[in-house]
Amino acid sequence: MGGANQPVSNENEKVDVTPLLDKPWRRLVWTAEKRTEYIDAIKNYKPILRSIPQVRILLIGPVGAGKSSFFNSVNSVFHGHVTSRAIAGSAESSLTTKFKTYTVRAGRGGNPLPIVLCDTMGVETTGAGLSLDEINYLLRGHVPDNYQFVPNIPIQPETPTYIKNPSFKDQIHCVAFVLDASNVGILPDILLKKLADIRAKVNRMGIPQLVLLTKIDEACPHVAEDIENVYISKYIESVVHRTAARLGIPVSFILPVKNYSSEIELDEKTDILILSAFTQMQRLADDYLENFYTDDETV
Repeated sequence: MGGANQPVSNENEKVDVTPLLDKPWRRLVWTAEKRTEYIDAIKNYKPILRSIPQVRILLIGPVGAGKSSFFNSVNSVFHGHVTSRAIAGSAESSLTTKFKTYTVRAGRGGNPLPIVLCDTMGVETTGAGLSLDEINYLLRGHVPDNYQFVPNIPIQPETPTYIKNPSFKDQIHCVAFVLDASNVGILPDILLKKLADIRAKVNRMGIPQLVLLTKIDEACPHVAEDIENVYISKYIESVVHRTAARLGIPVSFILPVKNYSSEIELDEKTDILILSAFTQMQRLADDYLENFYTDDETV
């Protein structure tokens, strides 16, 4: 059971096993030195604007796609062991019911990294989940940390904890859509419509976006066998292109990742894939900040 020639079992979408490609469709260096290089670059990064001590990345996606697990995975890499600060798991409705900002530290008690991951409720096919108005308020920094979402009662300017005049440092500087690679091809139309509406709102604000494709090991048995096969997997390449077409996001901004879920020890190759995605988030956020660059605002 579960050999290299057997498809990974998935109750949502049957996965066909396709041969591995002779050449990678995207290049990534899989060495311990590269892992260290990623970590050092992130630790030493400083946003281009003095007024922004940390860039803020908002994670948005359907329930169960792996938003909270991605934060836990990033946190694990920088702590050197598997951690679980954010509540993660499987449920029909969102396990995350608050807007929560997570600062990653460089090890236990270490300095905070210059990147904050913002976790929030999942996007749902029902009337529950985030509304477009709430997305707008999140992007603009009006929603306080630890705000408890109330189903069918979105936050309003009249809400007591609503931040009326947020500063630029409290706003979102990059949006990461988190999707499950094993069922991205069968997302309901209503969910795609919600994601498209969110994208349109983010686009109007000029905030950069990318996609994290999670659970790639569940989508492709070759990747389950060896994470380094991700960029020679013809199937994962097809999922990336399908996602780009469905969401209207360039292929170069669709990033496959594997979160830590059942593991109790870290894996170097998994770390590299996580760090590669985390680095792309930081770069996009920095590109966004550069739009507001002046000689008086440099670091």
